[in-house]
Amino acid sequence: MRTNRFILPSLIMGLALVISTFVFSGTWRKIKSENQTINVTGSAKKVIVSDLGILRGTLSAEAVTASDAYKALQAQKPILIDYIRSKGFNSDKINFQTINNYPNYEFNQNGQQTRVRSFTASQSLDIQSPDVNLIKALSLEISSLVERGISFQVNQPEFYYTKLGDIKIEIQAEAAKDAMIRGQRIAKATGRELGTLKTARMGVLQITPENSNMTSDYGINDASSIRKEITAVVNANFEID
Repeated sequence: MRTNRFILPSLIMGLALVISTFVFSGTWRKIKSENQTINVTGSAKKVIVSDLGILRGTLSAEAVTASDAYKALQAQKPILIDYIRSKGFNSDKINFQTINNYPNYEFNQNGQQTRVRSFTASQSLDIQSPDVNLIKALSLEISSLVERGISFQVNQPEFYYTKLGDIKIEIQAEAAKDAMIRGQRIAKATGRELGTLKTARMGVLQITPENSNMTSDYGINDASSIRKEITAVVNANFEID
């Protein structure tokens, strides 16, 4: 009789322990499942065509005196302007900067300045146009002015896309969508479903020449090519159901 009194409580305690174990196990599995996430990187790329071209250069002249150098520079300007106009640009598109006039020194064997050998007068200018092909053509041909006694140092032309602000939102949205699609495919391959987006971080934009593989942690903003590619990257973290 004494033994039988402990059988029922023991059975109840054992049953309670089994039930609590199942409840705890199921709760743990649920919490573990809810805490599972996946990190996915999505990207999007789009070709853009520059709509602004800029050509920069420097006109210069050298003479024995500063006054003569200035006069020689001024004598070259009408020839340069006429040439640029003949290539399809109006005079108001030529933006001249301040004239600089500086001495050129002779040096002795010790590298010390001895006397003024001559003076150089120089003036920088830039030409801007939405006709990027016209800017490119001018950059390739303007150096021929040397045959007419014009000393003009031309820089590489620069090409920009002025509507970049509008396309940034579009390309970043496409990158985010790509991240979601990649996440869905990975989740499906493991028999799961993609859950709620927890975090998303936009990477820097890369604007590179077309078909280029250049990248930079700080982003690239290419100005050397007319046709460019803009690439956006999004790093996203999703829950897995």
